[in-house]
Amino acid sequence: MHVLITGGTGLIGQRLCKALIARGDDVSVLSRRPQQVPVLCGSQVQALGSLKEWTTQDFDAVINLAGAPIVDAAWTSARKQEIIASRVGFTQLLVAKMASVPNPPMAFLSGSAIGFYGDDAAGELDESKTAGTDFSAILCRDWEIAAQRYDAEVRRLHADQMTPRIVLLRTGLVLDPRGGVLKKMLLPFQLGIGGKLGDGNQAMSWIHHADYLNAVLRLLDDTSCRGPYNLVAPNAVSNAFFSQTLAKTLHRPALFTTPAWVLRAILGERADLILRGQHVVPKALQADDFHFQFPELAQALADILQ
Repeated sequence: MHVLITGGTGLIGQRLCKALIARGDDVSVLSRRPQQVPVLCGSQVQALGSLKEWTTQDFDAVINLAGAPIVDAAWTSARKQEIIASRVGFTQLLVAKMASVPNPPMAFLSGSAIGFYGDDAAGELDESKTAGTDFSAILCRDWEIAAQRYDAEVRRLHADQMTPRIVLLRTGLVLDPRGGVLKKMLLPFQLGIGGKLGDGNQAMSWIHHADYLNAVLRLLDDTSCRGPYNLVAPNAVSNAFFSQTLAKTLHRPALFTTPAWVLRAILGERADLILRGQHVVPKALQADDFHFQFPELAQALADILQ
């Protein structure tokens, strides 16, 4: 299989490239810095500097992971537009390109996030729940709508002869020591000054990076898989429980609390991503009999931080 990955130089993309190469697939990565692709993703990975360079290549599948970081900078109006353009706008361009080539990819796995359900969503959230109304929810909703246009575009341009498979990757908190939420948390907890955020009751829907990769590969290979999938472990936990478990794994105390007002003063609107959790369940993966190597948080953290 020849797979094109957008956003392949990111942390998750790098791991995915190496997993695909290891099992014998051909991999190409679309990146604005193509010279970094062989360094970050492996010497066997081919680089495309822009969609214009997609000319004669035939790809069996495209995995779309591109998008500007959502938490790293203040949500000014300009920053929000940049985030939207890097996800929704880019996906629209990607879909147009994929549909226009003589042999469109028959599998399209496109990024999304559990932010789709909104900050105020209550109860257990499976793939049947509708989108929320806050910024991150509307962003994910529009991102998914852009991806889902691929089927109609292929049918329009290829006389209804093809039906591509579209999978939406609603990703939770990927636990990886090299980046993401866990790397941000590690230093204060290692110093013994970590603890819960706000009241600590907010749910954290997480997934071990190995289970994330295995899930994506399963969704890539299984031609029966279509639509949205929550990429989270089956056991979400509260922020307080996460903090205590991380501290225990590191053999450190977790006595401190960062008040909600401090987080709001520092992060502004972005604080809602931290203070309003979502209890998301991987109902679609479980229905497909996907096996999680790390269903429990303590087990996952022990493996990652050993």
